[in-house]
Amino acid sequence: MRRGWWHILATALYLFLYAPMVVVVVYSFNAAHDGFIWRGFSTAWYRTLFADPAVSLAVRNTVALAVLSTAVSTCLGTMLAVGLTRYWFPGKRLVAWLIYVPVVIPDIVMAVALFLFYSMVSRWLGLLRLGLGTMTIAHITFQIPFVTIVVRARLAGLDPALEEAAHDLGATPWQTFWRVTFPLALPGVLAGAMLAVTVSLDDFIISFFSAGAGNLTVPILIYSQVKRGVTPEINALSALIVAASIAGTIGVTCLQRARRAKDPEPQG
Repeated sequence: MRRGWWHILATALYLFLYAPMVVVVVYSFNAAHDGFIWRGFSTAWYRTLFADPAVSLAVRNTVALAVLSTAVSTCLGTMLAVGLTRYWFPGKRLVAWLIYVPVVIPDIVMAVALFLFYSMVSRWLGLLRLGLGTMTIAHITFQIPFVTIVVRARLAGLDPALEEAAHDLGATPWQTFWRVTFPLALPGVLAGAMLAVTVSLDDFIISFFSAGAGNLTVPILIYSQVKRGVTPEINALSALIVAASIAGTIGVTCLQRARRAKDPEPQG
């Protein structure tokens, strides 16, 4: 009896989480332009969406921003995680504590802080203008902690004896990192990169404060159009985002399964 109630509760929870996305996808094919009355199946809104130059610009900016910021933040976050896990330096505890600050503070606080920082630098030096460059710096700033936390957790679970054995066999610290530490930490690095690209693609508040005029991303575009009401074009764009997320999840799952099949765990 209890198991039946748990099944009902789990089903209700899944419906609560995923029903809104299903509604968005369904109404992206609605022939009606206004309202939620079904007028028939149509793909006209997808054609309208692909023909909109603002959408093309927003998608290009979003992808470029996510790829560049994720690449930089993954490298820096991994280096920071290795330093915090494998080495000692003055102020290590303070740095380890500060890593969590961008994660726990509200996005609006960080967005305003970055905006004020950019304004001060622009006023004093006159070299900084809000645009894709400032957006990239802002994204890297809040992505690094996510990568560092994930990679650090992975490194903490590794056996230091493996690295010590590499040193005993004559490997330099650089060779030990690339041939021993990094391959073992790679799942954590990939997980951190996936988390970084996810928060970049999803971010609106920090991007809005650091974008400047005329620099659109998909979240900013959706917000600007939703202020005038939910339209089928917004539903179509949201449906494409959902489809891309599902495809990415399936791709990562398939890669993980292929890797497990290639390198099976030893039987005890």
